[in-house]
Amino acid sequence: MLATYRSIFSLLGGTAFLLAASGLHSLLLPLRGQEEGFSTTSLGLLGTAWAGGFVAGCYFAPFLVRKVGHIRAFASFAASGAIVALTTGLWIDEAIWIALRAATGFTMAGAFMVIESWLNERATNENRGTVFGLYMMVTYGAITAGQMLVAVSGVSSAAPFMLAGMLFCASLIPTAISSAATPQPLASVRLDLSGLYANSPVAAVGCLLVGIANGAWGTLGAVYGARAGISSFEIASMMSIVVIAGALAQLPVGRISDRTDRRYVLSAAAFGAALFALALFAFAPRSGPVILALTAGYGALAYTLYSIAVAHANDHASPEDFVKVSGGLLLLYGFGTMIGPLVGAFLMDRMRPDSLFLATAAPHFALGIYGLVRARIRPPVPVADREAFKTLPAERAVTPQAVLLDPRSEQEGDNGNDPEAMKPAAE
Repeated sequence: MLATYRSIFSLLGGTAFLLAASGLHSLLLPLRGQEEGFSTTSLGLLGTAWAGGFVAGCYFAPFLVRKVGHIRAFASFAASGAIVALTTGLWIDEAIWIALRAATGFTMAGAFMVIESWLNERATNENRGTVFGLYMMVTYGAITAGQMLVAVSGVSSAAPFMLAGMLFCASLIPTAISSAATPQPLASVRLDLSGLYANSPVAAVGCLLVGIANGAWGTLGAVYGARAGISSFEIASMMSIVVIAGALAQLPVGRISDRTDRRYVLSAAAFGAALFALALFAFAPRSGPVILALTAGYGALAYTLYSIAVAHANDHASPEDFVKVSGGLLLLYGFGTMIGPLVGAFLMDRMRPDSLFLATAAPHFALGIYGLVRARIRPPVPVADREAFKTLPAERAVTPQAVLLDPRSEQEGDNGNDPEAMKPAAE
């Protein structure tokens, strides 16, 4: 049993270091930028640049991997991440940080795609669910650990930048010494908007809107915390609790959606997240425990929406199109995360820090209303014909390649490594 998972554990070890580095660096930059007096627009552009680089990496990194191989490509991506982390500590400048953040997004997408394809190659139809579950546990755990390192190291010195660089370098070691066989070429990534919308309008629109809300919060939540006057430890805890609460809430909310029209569950969760956001805006709390409690409630609802939307889309798609639809929706979510930070920065610049939550409440309210409207137009899929709900990551820590790890991708054949696997079918 242990021998079966030994090579997977080494790959997951590299993933843990990589995600911890990413979690630390992504929280460190807005906090240090806030301390350095960067404009809110510049801080928002950090998130937009990262998301743009990440989406670009999903499209173009496979070409590099095919040219030089998985090990060399991963080494290049991880080393680039370390160089960027160290450079941001040496060169404190808004424009340079934005450009480097885009580079980080690209390299992280490439590194994730290599690890995810490697894990997919080692998974079998019998243990794919276990591997997928382990990957999700490592994803949430490592990001949380990386964010909490900010509370330990502080943001004023060069130490956290050096620590992020060390973690990026450490991610090379388990992968370099792994005995796992080199996986097949990465699947090409394509996006067919008309096909996604034809399959499920609610899922397509929903993933874009959820991306806008999560992109605004994920980029500027730390800035809001700093301007609200809470400590670095409380800020790191807040950013982690939101994601953890969403991860814990996915299973019960998903089970409810298995038993009723998912669009009603999607709308209810979206309205609930919007109400929490409006409460944070209206009452403008400045107490750390109160902010933590309200943001935890917000995360428990907001970070379930993406999984419900994907489950609803797969209810309407044929089984062989699971990878195509899920991969396309993930990219659509990515485009939303490019928009959200700009909207949030605009509102925070012209109002007060709490107006960040208007940037999340608006897309959530829009999603709630749209879901109810569509529920009156299109009948629900019978319960017996639905795909069982599966927990999916709520943060941009995975690529479309990770969709192949999901047990539902077994029907693709050959572990889903079809060059056309990421092209959504137009229906």
